[in-house]
Amino acid sequence: MRFIFSLLMHRSVLWLLLMMNILGTIYGYIWYGSQLSETPLRFLLFVPDSPTASLFFVFVLIAFLLGRNWPLFEALAMVTLFKYGIWAVVMNLLVWKVTGTLDWVAWMLILSHAAMALEGILYAPFYRIKLRHLAFAAVWTLHNDVIDYVFRMLPRYSMLDEYIPQIGYFTFWLSIVSISITYFLCFRLKRVK
Repeated sequence: MRFIFSLLMHRSVLWLLLMMNILGTIYGYIWYGSQLSETPLRFLLFVPDSPTASLFFVFVLIAFLLGRNWPLFEALAMVTLFKYGIWAVVMNLLVWKVTGTLDWVAWMLILSHAAMALEGILYAPFYRIKLRHLAFAAVWTLHNDVIDYVFRMLPRYSMLDEYIPQIGYFTFWLSIVSISITYFLCFRLKRVK
């Protein structure tokens, strides 16, 4: 286990992840481009879910490279990376079930979002999250659900429009699971010193 921990915190691994997450974040904001251009200003912060999650992790990685911890970003990254990583995988698989087909972009989104969920969890032993940080991340995440499903600012998958109530219900519980996993991994298990 010690080998895995030292590998995760090796500077070359951190730099590689930082570059990958920066590129993924940029791609994600571009992916949301047309939706963002039509989004009311008051909702802009809460529309690009996945790229914002990876942006939080970019700050976590920068802190690690500086030999520091930024616990608020760690909490936001852990909760949102897992949530939106799993959410995007499930939505793309649901598109496949509904349409019977997926293009290469959807497969790339499945793989990249599964990696997002995994990286948030892999680095949990290094986080220094306190309860107030997790509480802020929980409010952020649940508030985002309200913006997405009450104000209909969720990512656009037109072929899934008839399932929005079920997707909203699933998303709420995925938020609860993401917050709970963060609590368990960051407060119940031993942290790496």
